[in-house]
Parts: sequence; C-alpha cells; structure tokens
Amino acid sequence: MFEYSKYEEVLLNVPLFKDIKPEELVFILNCFNPVIKNYSISDNITLEGHDYTGVGILLKGHVTITKINEAGERIIMAQLETGGVFGEMVAFSSLKVWPATVIAKEYSTVMFIKPETIINHCQRMCVGHKQIMLNMLHIVSDKALGLNRKVNYLSIKSMRGKIAKFLTEEYEKNKKSMFEIKFNRNELSEFLHVSRPSMSRELSRMKNEGIIDYYQATFKIIDIEKLNDFASHLN
Repeated sequence: MFEYSKYEEVLLNVPLFKDIKPEELVFILNCFNPVIKNYSISDNITLEGHDYTGVGILLKGHVTITKINEAGERIIMAQLETGGVFGEMVAFSSLKVWPATVIAKEYSTVMFIKPETIINHCQRMCVGHKQIMLNMLHIVSDKALGLNRKVNYLSIKSMRGKIAKFLTEEYEKNKKSMFEIKFNRNELSEFLHVSRPSMSRELSRMKNEGIIDYYQATFKIIDIEKLNDFASHLN
C-alpha cells in the first residue's frame, strides 16, 4: 500500500474518487489492484489502435491526447495535468483498443485501473464502491460535453471565430481577464485545427485592434464584448 499512500492527496482530488474517504480509498485500491507506470518526456503512454489497458489516472505530470485524422494530420484533443483521467470513454464500450494516443509532455506517473474491477461486485464489500460507479458516470458525461466543445470549434469557419471561442471559454473558466493557457502555439493550432502561421497573424491583428494582449502562453482579454461577438458567429 506504500506506493498508493504517497499519491493519496492526488487521488482524493481525482473525479473518480470524489466523496471517498481516505480510509475507504485504501480498501478500494486494494480491490482494484491497479498498475502504476512511469514515463519519460515524449513517451507514448497509449497508442491509437493498440490494445486498451484500462482507465488512466495521471498521478504526476502533464500529457497530451492526440488523434490522427483521415488526412494524416495530428489533432490535439486535450491536455491533462496531475489528477486528470483518460480512457474512460472506451472503458465500457465494445471497442477494445485505445481511441487516441496519449503522450507525456514531462516525466509522468500513471495509474491504470481495469474497467471490470469498477463494475464487478466487490468481494471485500468496499463501502465506496457504489460511489465510484456513480462518479464514473459523471466523468463519462463530462467528457461527452468536452467532445461537444471540440465539434463546436470545427463548426466555426473563421480563424478569428475559433480563436475568440477558445479565449472566451478560457476567460470564463479562469474567471479573470489575464490567464495562462496550457498550449504552446503549435499545440493551439493543432487543437483548433488551423494553420499556425495564419493563427499567429490573426492573433497579431486582434492584439493591434486592442481586443486582446498576450505574451507567450499568457493572454489578457481587453474587450470581452467584441471577443464574445466574434465567438458567437459561425462564419
């Protein structure tokens, strides 16, 4: 249990273990018997199309989730930091392979939990097992909403509209006009599925027009009304 205990603080803040007491966590993890693996920078934690190994919980580090489209282009689906969960959408589906590639952006530690241990009857009668299954439903629902967000970006035709949509969502999430995003310029262009040079030119125009300001990954929203207006137009 030593290896689990050193990650207790992280695990208790993971959505899968919401409302689980520390003393319950010990029994649940012994019941799940998860596998913990360490990864170096740029290591592939999962590979799209390869055998599925279970729900992943990022105990430490930062990862990027990517897919390859039909044109052979890499699309960034999401980025996760410590406490993030991945692989939950396929856990109880008929698909038995990873739907996306997960890459370590820094030295990372991942816990893998086999989905059958989550839904099977617990031999030890863990008090929190029912709560875990409820939490799993919430996680899957939230992920579905996140995928809907990605579809919204694809439906916006203009470069400015895509950028504005992304920045207004970050503004609402951070609840302040100045914030730092998780993406570098290459990653942001892949997430929005646009050309990096074109995106950089549009960011520069928006800065010159006094709508936003930025330095590297830090952005400042100057005119939120204009930004919201651009974000609300699909063309």
